[in-house]
Amino acid sequence: MKASRLAAAGAVAATAVVVLSSPAFAHVTVQPEGAAAKGGYAVVDFKVPNERDDASTTKLEVNFPTDHPLASVMPEPVPGWKIEITKSKLAKPVEAHGKQLTEAVTKVTWTADGKGIEPGYFEKFPVSVGALPEDTDTLVFKALQTYSNKEVVRWIEEQKKGDEEPENPAPVLELAAASEDGHHGSSATDKAADPASAENASASTAAPADSSDTTARVLGVVGIVVGVVGVAYGVLAGRRRTAA
Repeated sequence: MKASRLAAAGAVAATAVVVLSSPAFAHVTVQPEGAAAKGGYAVVDFKVPNERDDASTTKLEVNFPTDHPLASVMPEPVPGWKIEITKSKLAKPVEAHGKQLTEAVTKVTWTADGKGIEPGYFEKFPVSVGALPEDTDTLVFKALQTYSNKEVVRWIEEQKKGDEEPENPAPVLELAAASEDGHHGSSATDKAADPASAENASASTAAPADSSDTTARVLGVVGIVVGVVGVAYGVLAGRRRTAA
């Protein structure tokens, strides 16, 4: 009886761990590769998961903030996707590298040339941006995700302090403080010129999307192993009692 209970408990534990390790939601998000320091440049990844079982993501439109316009926006080519950059006149000119800018990139659109992001997959869309503003802690990028069945999901809702996360939150980039020595981080060009940095960037790209994904996988495997051991122990104990 005790062995049977142990087996059942193991199976329940395995199921619980797998369920808890599964993400509750999969939103369009933005994360920097390294630090996105105020006043500096950074490469940021727009991570787009496919949340549908019967359609592929075929288009992504990301609107760049106009309250804190970015002087430099350079998307990295993504195989299988066509990129379109939209520039608009600025209501207030900004200064970058000693020059007054009267227009800036306000939207980047990726359109699939082929199948796009199929069910069960995600894609990252890297963009080099800068100089990052020094008078805010966050940048909000409202995004539209279009599926092959013509459905459009609008990731445009901004999180309000004290409220629960909205159903379709807009991607938010958290900005880090500039270093005390006055450096704001290296530019994408500097990183590309540094072999060590390029190697680190390649390793980062090959790694899982985030540490939570890795943790979830590890917990899931541990739970399954515990369940299998419990079931095996129960079967063995039952055989011993029958033999006796």
